[in-house]
Amino acid sequence: MMILVILCGLAPVLSITRQNKEPEREVPTTSQSSNPARLPTSLRPLHYTLRLQPFINGNFSIHGAIDIRLEVLEPSDKIILNMADIITKNESVKVVAEDTLGEQVKLLNQTFDPLLQLYTAYLEKSLLPTTTYKFHMEFQGYLNDKLVGFYRSEYTDAQGNNRWLAASQFSPGDARRAFPSFDEPSFKATFDIHLARQNNMTALSNMPLIVSKPIDGVDGWVWDTFNTTMTMSTYLVGFLISDFSYLESSELNNTLFKVWTRKDAVSQAAYARDTAPAILTFLENYFNIPFPLPKLDMSSVPDFKFNGMENWGLILFRETALLYDSKLSSVSSKQTLGNVLAHEIAHQWFGNLVTPAWWSDLWLKEGFATFMGYISLNVVEPTWGVMEQFLISNLHKALELDSLKTSHPINVVVNHPDEIPQIFDVISYSKGASIIRMMQHFLSENTFRKGVTNYLNSFQYSNAEQDDLWLHMTQAAHQDDSLPQTLTVKAIMDSWTLQAGYPLISLTRNGTTATVTQNVFYLEEGRQLKNISPRWWVPISYTTQNKLDFQNTQPKFWMAPDNQSLQITGLPDLSQWIILNIQESGFYRVNYDKVTWQLLNNQLATDHKIIHLVNRAQILDDVFNLATAGVVDYGTALATSVYLQREEDFVPWKVALTSFTYLMNMFERTAGYGALRKYIRTLLTPLYDSVGFADHADDSHLTLNKRVLALHFACRLGHQPCVTNATQLFIKWMNSPLNESVVSANVQSTVLCTGISKGGEDEWNSGWARYTRSNVASEKKILLYAMGCSKEMWILARYLQMAFTSKSGVRKQDSSLVFTAVASNTVGRDLAWNYLQDQWSNILQYLGPGSSHLSKIIKSVSLGFNTRLQLQQLEKFKVDNAGQLGSATRALDQSLETAKLNVLWMDKNYKIILEWLKEKGFDHTL
Repeated sequence: MMILVILCGLAPVLSITRQNKEPEREVPTTSQSSNPARLPTSLRPLHYTLRLQPFINGNFSIHGAIDIRLEVLEPSDKIILNMADIITKNESVKVVAEDTLGEQVKLLNQTFDPLLQLYTAYLEKSLLPTTTYKFHMEFQGYLNDKLVGFYRSEYTDAQGNNRWLAASQFSPGDARRAFPSFDEPSFKATFDIHLARQNNMTALSNMPLIVSKPIDGVDGWVWDTFNTTMTMSTYLVGFLISDFSYLESSELNNTLFKVWTRKDAVSQAAYARDTAPAILTFLENYFNIPFPLPKLDMSSVPDFKFNGMENWGLILFRETALLYDSKLSSVSSKQTLGNVLAHEIAHQWFGNLVTPAWWSDLWLKEGFATFMGYISLNVVEPTWGVMEQFLISNLHKALELDSLKTSHPINVVVNHPDEIPQIFDVISYSKGASIIRMMQHFLSENTFRKGVTNYLNSFQYSNAEQDDLWLHMTQAAHQDDSLPQTLTVKAIMDSWTLQAGYPLISLTRNGTTATVTQNVFYLEEGRQLKNISPRWWVPISYTTQNKLDFQNTQPKFWMAPDNQSLQITGLPDLSQWIILNIQESGFYRVNYDKVTWQLLNNQLATDHKIIHLVNRAQILDDVFNLATAGVVDYGTALATSVYLQREEDFVPWKVALTSFTYLMNMFERTAGYGALRKYIRTLLTPLYDSVGFADHADDSHLTLNKRVLALHFACRLGHQPCVTNATQLFIKWMNSPLNESVVSANVQSTVLCTGISKGGEDEWNSGWARYTRSNVASEKKILLYAMGCSKEMWILARYLQMAFTSKSGVRKQDSSLVFTAVASNTVGRDLAWNYLQDQWSNILQYLGPGSSHLSKIIKSVSLGFNTRLQLQQLEKFKVDNAGQLGSATRALDQSLETAKLNVLWMDKNYKIILEWLKEKGFDHTL
């Protein structure tokens, strides 16, 4: 066993491992994937012993040593590992047979391919399946500032002192930046982890600490040794070395919960501490599978790539996703916290216990974690209405993206590590969750639960593919008669996971019968074509005006892929409406004939509450997207929105305002914007008046959500009472002490954005001063966005520069937030686009080519592009940066398609909408 000691004066590691030429001899090939970026399957790791000594308060170097116990599945004369940003000590590498003789296998050479991130040790003779071997290597790494691998983070404490810490982010493929490994999810193993730290810091890992021992001859340093982990994938290994403190929950079902954070923010960890045990207990009972670890640590990290990361037993979060201050955090930030917390805890089963065999099945863990997160949060916080809000957060977002030709299947081929970050998107998460929700509805809750539990039990501590899940769901469905014996879940769900897109179900009535057809839905007008692939197994549920039933969401019949049309009989006559897709349980859109659209509009105008609030939201979302695609006329869509003056529920209003936002983005720089703004403002005013500007002690969670929504849009649309209230309150806020807030957290975003947009440098500086002093991450996030509301070009230009400059005060994790804030500002959009074109190479280098922020930046700045000039510029940007787009490659293609659609949309719909508005008394001319 090698003990690492401190080497003083070591320079920061800026390069990767040295490269040698391959040996000049013919090397027999081992069995391996045809994909050169994938590891061969001839060897399998059984156990890792890992020792890391990061110099957090020094030069950020890492001294490391790894021992990997190897099982040989096929004879192999080389050992291939994943590795990146590591310098190997080649002379330390040893391969020893674990038999009675302990024979050492001689190495001929060692090579490294930086593009494929593969290290290879060539051996004098083949490793044999009859023996296990131990691979040993010592190496040197570096605590980077890219938020991947084993990286460093900095914060300032209440006394103004800078504090450093080290955290891990290994998903999807960055464990290789911390230690050489079989860094693919199918190569599961156990881990013994040893971390060296200074006495004033604490080390955390996946398992409990079992012993701490001083490092001989090195004052102030100790080795922490942790218990052996469960069998797991490398991306789930987790480390945190910090000076944090914690709140502890009482032990529940033999699991100890601790929430760690900066000492100055410990009080903000109470909600997570109290809520996490309830979520975990619900999921244990739901699956009837106990959480297998003795502890669950959760910690915030000041700089973090994702909202959360599900490392088994050590979940790491952004501060905004774990910390909550009852006075300074908004209701939306609390709900986001709850969603992220539930999502990451659900991963302890979906992803950790059962892991996708390869990233092509990413959705299998992310879709399930998303859906089960909502299920569990709904139980823990039953008054929040989160299952209804699933439409807003997931279903409608997935429908929007999946209506583009540049979308991708849920199950997508991934060839190279650089392609993996691009599928961490709405399709994998939200569409994945939406089709799981659809499956739960068409199978029934009991069958769904049985099938999922059987799947988890069958593949625990192992890997699975989607076909494994389909098999267990089919067995449960046939046992419960939830599906015909001749139909399998695989047949149904493959039609949803192996092809992009979704169907448009159209209903045409004739007396008491109706014809239902399915065709693929695209946003591009003219592509709603018949007799073309793809097609789906579609569960059709419906209710009628004379037999209301909005609760039974199981399908009344199925449309098979080879059924372009079916007949429904026994319907009411044409004086009564019919609604398909009850509670929008299916992942598809619905179009009705003109008679039925008119009947639905009449019902909404007279008594909208007869229709379930989810189906009201569905009707709004469907009709506006159908109008965008040219399937229905905008007169029908806008007529549907008229009833909103009487709508009181949050979800339909949120959906409506999302649809209106698209129109606003298209109109914002045109002469007709004033007329559109007046119309939307007229609809919104009754809601604004009903919720008022100030919070009340007895407001429900949903009332607070409604107020946030109403105020945001009322002030954006220039509703004078809102603007006046916000401006006056901002002046009070600006003149209040920095450690006080006279503005409710729920209206703070509206007040600050309005006040800063109406002011100049002093107003912006007041926001920055508050940002630098705030100890609450959710408040800091609001402030960062609000400062992008300024109308001063030079301030916005400076702000953009700060977003991509180290030590500017803007954290790297917030770069895309600042950029999006400026790009969303009418004044700042062109500025942000010019900055992006001019500084793309610097942005790419600053964030790293695999950063998920790159996609957000591209999409935010191009969201409102609707002119031919803007489209040409976007096309030129793609050409100019070919091969240098990193993880934004797919996002740019989607933005290009959207911009093309926007240009065509303006040509066809702009004047039509103006005419409709004029007919309703909202003329844009003087």
